[in-house]
Amino acid sequence: MSENMKVLLLKEPRETDTEADPYIQELASCGHTAASIPVLSFKFVSLDELSERLFQPERFGGLIFTSPRAVEAVKTCLESHKHRHKWDAVKDKWNEKSVYVVGKATASLVADLGLKPLGEDTGTADTLALLILQRENQEILPLFFPCGSIKREVLPTALRKNNIPLETLTVYQTSEHPDLQKNITEYFTQQGVPASIAFFSPSGVTFCLDLVKRLSGSQLEQIKFASIGPTTAKALQSHGLTVSCCAEKPTAKHLASAITHGHT
Repeated sequence: MSENMKVLLLKEPRETDTEADPYIQELASCGHTAASIPVLSFKFVSLDELSERLFQPERFGGLIFTSPRAVEAVKTCLESHKHRHKWDAVKDKWNEKSVYVVGKATASLVADLGLKPLGEDTGTADTLALLILQRENQEILPLFFPCGSIKREVLPTALRKNNIPLETLTVYQTSEHPDLQKNITEYFTQQGVPASIAFFSPSGVTFCLDLVKRLSGSQLEQIKFASIGPTTAKALQSHGLTVSCCAEKPTAKHLASAITHGHT
């Protein structure tokens, strides 16, 4: 499956002023035409509580970030509370502890805050949990885990089962993007049924799949369904779909390669 294809990415576009979205770029370099539609909408919450904890590193044994959005909540918190100057003093204390992350995108944002991320090569919460269990013991202070309202319980369950203390705080709420249905309908109307559709989260499967099925009609079986990782692949399979490929790691390069070669 290496011919030119239309690929629909069900994710937030990540363009900057100087660069196109890396996923669209990677797929273009493989000869494919990709478009991106944002699936989720986020609202930051509990920023006062987050701020309070960020400036009390002595209370915790380390930090855990499993999504870029949680790091953005920290960034927003620092800016909105005019705490940037205080952060310069506090971040060194956090860097004396472990700052755990899942994936390169989250690691990059954590580094931008002046923190030293551990675990950027862990592609899933399951793998990160194993790394934490290798490095920590029951005697540590609680690890602080700012997270979203729709978080998987894999990591908290694994840590608590092994008596690693953990303190979670919901710092953003996730809901369906208000324009999702309209944008997907417009895409299918203007571009037709894509050769491949890539899903980036179980929430994306929940919010998009029924509409994709309806718009595809009899052509549904021709679509190659791609997944950014094993958790999202399981969500697709739970709806009775065949997953044509799953990225080996959650990066633009790995997903483009998986879609191009059609392997799982």
